[in-house]
Amino acid sequence: MTPVLVVGAGPVGLSAALALRAHGLPVVLLEADREDRERPGSRALFVHRETLGLLDAMLPGLAAEITAYGRTWHTRRTLYRGREVYSRSFPPPSGPPPFTSLRQTDTERFLRAACERAGVECVWGARVTGVRTTRTEVRLTGEDGRVWTGAYAVAADGARSAVRRELGIELEGTHGEGFHVVVDVADVPGAELPLERVFHYEHPGAGGRSVMRVPFTGGFQVDLQCRDDDREEEYGTEEAVRRWLPGVVGDGYAERILWVSTYRFLRKVAASFTDPHRRVLLAGEAAHLFPPFGARGMNSGIADAARAAEAIAAGTGEAVAGFAEVRRAAALFNSAAAGTALDHLRPHRRTVRVRQRAAAALAPVLPWCGSWLEHAPYGPRHGAPAVAGRTY
Repeated sequence: MTPVLVVGAGPVGLSAALALRAHGLPVVLLEADREDRERPGSRALFVHRETLGLLDAMLPGLAAEITAYGRTWHTRRTLYRGREVYSRSFPPPSGPPPFTSLRQTDTERFLRAACERAGVECVWGARVTGVRTTRTEVRLTGEDGRVWTGAYAVAADGARSAVRRELGIELEGTHGEGFHVVVDVADVPGAELPLERVFHYEHPGAGGRSVMRVPFTGGFQVDLQCRDDDREEEYGTEEAVRRWLPGVVGDGYAERILWVSTYRFLRKVAASFTDPHRRVLLAGEAAHLFPPFGARGMNSGIADAARAAEAIAAGTGEAVAGFAEVRRAAALFNSAAAGTALDHLRPHRRTVRVRQRAAAALAPVLPWCGSWLEHAPYGPRHGAPAVAGRTY
């Protein structure tokens, strides 16, 4: 039986391989890095309930493993210039949690173990540099001359996807001004911060920049929204973070930094999610790039992976075309929603700043104003086109 090739062993590629095995298909997973690679960078935290359901369908019990390790908080707080404008605590859910929070390296650890149990064949140090498709197969060539042939291929090889580039598929969209800094910080043993997610508009301890703090297992992540004229060396290096971090989370954490990353505000979607022969299916950051608002990146990528496996299992060009249409519609919705959130977080129009200031002033007497300030940074979650099928 001709295998399906999956390119990229990040969370999306691992999920695609696992989903294909759940359909009984042989899989060869190709990863450019070595097996003992270190995964640097502050990456995705949230695995949402919908994604947990998709993962559990790929391998029953996987969602419970990830949830047992991750953290779920039940309090959300929003502040504006040092004053609380929203706070709400939710009772623990009776069923699956709405999300779990853990570092992406841990999510990948669970997925790699699941792929091993499912019998996924992994080839490490396999950097793909050539792609050729026909009506019946896809042929991938490595930089060392090795060749892999499959019935289909799922390209989950990230934002700089070699597969997408070789197919001549463009990313379409915008590259926004400015950047933000994401910092992973380890807990101080015995002095852990409260288990709550905090968003702070115009934090006085960060020079009026907005800050979010999100717990994960073993620590927390801080997201600093920089201004258009900020310089990375002043805010985005570890030395710079040591200077501003105490003003945001207090003393004792400057020596607990695990990783510092800077990200640009990219909103781009591939012009097509498949090739003309409908043999290669793009997924995750190979297909779309969003600002990290609303946890849309990894969650939408895993939804891509699940839908790609369904289309490949169906084994028809029509099914692959349906995948491409559905997932591109979802990506366009997520891109627009992330853009709405970005306009709120980095307002260039005076009217937006005035609305935020007015909502903060009225929140004590009009709770819906505080609720608006709480939810707006994530962009809309509802209203996706019916063809998208899922939230992400």
